Amino acid sequence: MNVAVLVLLALVAAGGLLLTARGERLRPRWAAMALTFLLAATAVLAWVAGRAPLGLVQGITLAAVLAAVTGGGPVATAVLQAADPAEVGVAGGPQDPAILRGGAWIGALERAAIAGTLLAGWPEGLAVVLAVKGLGRYAELRAPAAAERFIVGTLASGLWAVACVGVVLLARR
Repeated sequence: MNVAVLVLLALVAAGGLLLTARGERLRPRWAAMALTFLLAATAVLAWVAGRAPLGLVQGITLAAVLAAVTGGGPVATAVLQAADPAEVGVAGGPQDPAILRGGAWIGALERAAIAGTLLAGWPEGLAVVLAVKGLGRYAELRAPAAAERFIVGTLASGLWAVACVGVVLLARR
């Protein structure tokens, strides 16, 4: 069963990568829900399977970090679309691409850092990651639309990374 956890996490990572490659404007609305459902099923399977052997835990850890990095963008975009559909164009992308430019790269790095700090057993690192991100965006956050997108996107992205790490913790127990 632990091998199935690894395979499902790899599918989440691959699905996230494919959706990220398509870009915000071309992602189907249901895709983030499918990724979330697949991650939830993986977590349940990891919980039922119990402790995985060390070699498999290492593979699960790598797949979970990849899933955190690649799957978080589509999930954050879907949450932003649900939070304020008026700010989203017909095809699914933001109407003003200048709002928080570079968010995809920053989000991927943020999710990698969140996963890394949690897997290293340093949850205080979350505060450091979020503080650095907030300081880096400080000048742009004066616009209300940007501030709201920043908060909603950061929370969705961060929670996705935490959920991916949660699967690892279930496999380690």
